Amino acid sequence: MGVDIKGQRNPWRLDDSLQELGQLAATAGAEVVGTVTQHLERRTHTYLGKGKLEEIALLREAARFDTIICDDELTPTQRRNLEAAFKEQVKVIDRTALILDVFARHASTREGRSQLELAQAEYLLPRLGGQWSHLERLGGGIGTRGPGESQLETDRRLVERRIQSLKKELENVRQHRSQYRKQRQRSGVPVISLVGYTNAGKSSMLNALSSAGVVARDQLFSTLDPVTRRVRLPNGANVLVTDTVGFIQKLPTGLVAAFRATLEELESADLLLHVMDISHPNAPEHVEVVNGILRELGVESTPRVLALNKADMLDPNEVTMPVHAEPGVVAVLTSTLTGRGLPELLQAIGNSLEAAGKAPSNGRAASGSFQAPSASVAARRR
Repeated sequence: MGVDIKGQRNPWRLDDSLQELGQLAATAGAEVVGTVTQHLERRTHTYLGKGKLEEIALLREAARFDTIICDDELTPTQRRNLEAAFKEQVKVIDRTALILDVFARHASTREGRSQLELAQAEYLLPRLGGQWSHLERLGGGIGTRGPGESQLETDRRLVERRIQSLKKELENVRQHRSQYRKQRQRSGVPVISLVGYTNAGKSSMLNALSSAGVVARDQLFSTLDPVTRRVRLPNGANVLVTDTVGFIQKLPTGLVAAFRATLEELESADLLLHVMDISHPNAPEHVEVVNGILRELGVESTPRVLALNKADMLDPNEVTMPVHAEPGVVAVLTSTLTGRGLPELLQAIGNSLEAAGKAPSNGRAASGSFQAPSASVAARRR
């Protein structure tokens, strides 16, 4: 379900946002059986209007759905009211909870799981009240406090303690990564961070440039944990390229904060390689989402190269390169499937590092030309 609030500025069309929500749901293992939209004058305590909710209730028997996913982050009150409207026979989750569920499916390392658990705990804390509403009815007021309230307070303390424990654990991770970054800086090898909208092909790009063997799936958030590989530029110099978590519109702020240790890799990068799916109909919106998050992280001034990826999916008769880059950002049309544009991309990376005064101090003459992966291997990596 999704709503469009009058006067609310949103670069995304509601239908496009819901289509992406459906992809997230499919990645989480759900089967989407229907979509409901509504244009409202203002936000409501039930997310949708009362009449629209009654329509959905009548559709339940025919569609046989057991879960409702809302395209925005719900307030605790909105969630409780929605569940009450469906007599608690339907599970109600919001976009944030869905993204956290997708992350949970793909977090494989201890660090990734800890970052995810922190985001989940901070999301759950203000919503604990609704979990015990059935017990709170047993008592209230001085002298009549029931088990619901005591259990709720106990749960809150447990969650708060867990949040503090996870923050300490991740602070240790952050300090360890900081020391590792200092070692890399002393080595004089430039560091490049891959950034981009989820499923734009960042992992495939890392594989194509370095034969990294990183898992690359055609689904959202298939890569959560940073992976660093050495890549040789056309002049023979080496750089380190790190794949990071992908971005998405309405990315929960708590998730960005929880993945601080991972995203700090962007702060120390000498160059950002922004990978964009040029074939996607919402490519310009994807670029704006990424640029917005980079501004939020304070790395918008880091030199950038834009890889317009998946060029193999464009109309072969198209002869002009679509331009989505900001002024001063070099854009290269690429395809990790066919190898198109990859030598030019490496050359652009080298030129940008040199222009920024970040060129490797230990560069050597090139010993050979770049070889694009075979179509069969690249197809598997895609």
